[in-house]
Amino acid sequence: MSVLVTGAAGFIGFHVSVALLRAGESVIGVDNLNAYYDVRLKEARLAELRKLAGFSFERLALAEERALLRLVERKPGVDRIVHLAAQAGVRHSLEDPRAYVSANLVGQVEVLEACRQIRGLKHLVFASTSSVYGGNTKLPFSVADSVDTPQSLYAATKRADELMAYCYAHLYRIPMTGLRYFTVYGPWGRPDMAAWVFTEAILADRPIRLFNRGKMRRDFTYIDDIVAGTLACLAKPPADDGAAPPYRLYNLGNHRSEELEHFVDVLERAIGRKAQRELVPTPHAATSASIPRPPSTRASRGLSLGTGNIGGSDRLRSGLRRHRVDYIRLYRFRSLLAQGPQICLPHARCSFRIHLFDGPAVPGPEHDRPPIVWRIERLLAGFGDDFGIGDTAVRQ
Repeated sequence: MSVLVTGAAGFIGFHVSVALLRAGESVIGVDNLNAYYDVRLKEARLAELRKLAGFSFERLALAEERALLRLVERKPGVDRIVHLAAQAGVRHSLEDPRAYVSANLVGQVEVLEACRQIRGLKHLVFASTSSVYGGNTKLPFSVADSVDTPQSLYAATKRADELMAYCYAHLYRIPMTGLRYFTVYGPWGRPDMAAWVFTEAILADRPIRLFNRGKMRRDFTYIDDIVAGTLACLAKPPADDGAAPPYRLYNLGNHRSEELEHFVDVLERAIGRKAQRELVPTPHAATSASIPRPPSTRASRGLSLGTGNIGGSDRLRSGLRRHRVDYIRLYRFRSLLAQGPQICLPHARCSFRIHLFDGPAVPGPEHDRPPIVWRIERLLAGFGDDFGIGDTAVRQ
């Protein structure tokens, strides 16, 4: 038997797939590899997944009518589905609303219709979002709260997904669980998320804008905790008592909100550099560049599935430190190196010789070095001995 994971080349889908494969499961990954952000990052995630036994991949758009149904007919044995594919991003929904209708609404219907045709399907777990709480101010957010006033089209589509899933659970008695994820961060993350955006700005000496003058609070949740909660849910489908639909909805977050300025403080210490902060008021009108956000988000402690205490006081420090190292090693560093040949880099504590392409090492004094060397040296400054570049570098 196998688990079908939609959005397998995405941030959360990648990590969930890795965890399933390492647990000995067979995983069928599905993704359309759209260009919402750099496709090379998605392809790099897929390259990692293909190294693991039990993984297969199918490129398809879920919104294509019956495409997923044809896939599961060709690949019998799927008994669980983790549906993580979506058009994400709150602000982008102002610029391309049809993409959200296609991916999030039509795509959800296609997943539900495929579920209806799979005999012996044990469980559908699907991703929702804390954005469905809109302008709610009561904290912590609870799944019992009203979510009828979404503040973005993205949130509206995800709330519609929850309602459609409830309907299918009621009509066809398919066990379903929706997970409202809260501000996920970690290695292999999305380039439009705060941890990535702030890291890139700090490394490039660009200012970062902090709304509500940095006093906005978010329930930042590390990816490992999201994966643990998702897999715990997958293993425990809701029971069908013949009365209520076999449907559950959970908040999945850190249960501890952090002030945005504190988040930046911790990120600065992880990176070893100070951020240029622009403390600005919260915007009141939705434009292509900004959209109203609640001043604080925090998940209730409603999820008790044997996963332990999700998050913790030290999680933000350890999580951002790992995010920083992996961000540089796995994406930024490699993308810079792709612009030049073999390079010698002096470092404050050690030096590196990068063997990316054939060719002579960059010679001579500093004024003879091309701009790429300056950029990489600047990138590495202050990162110390725990900067793990793996087998692409040799310590001198």
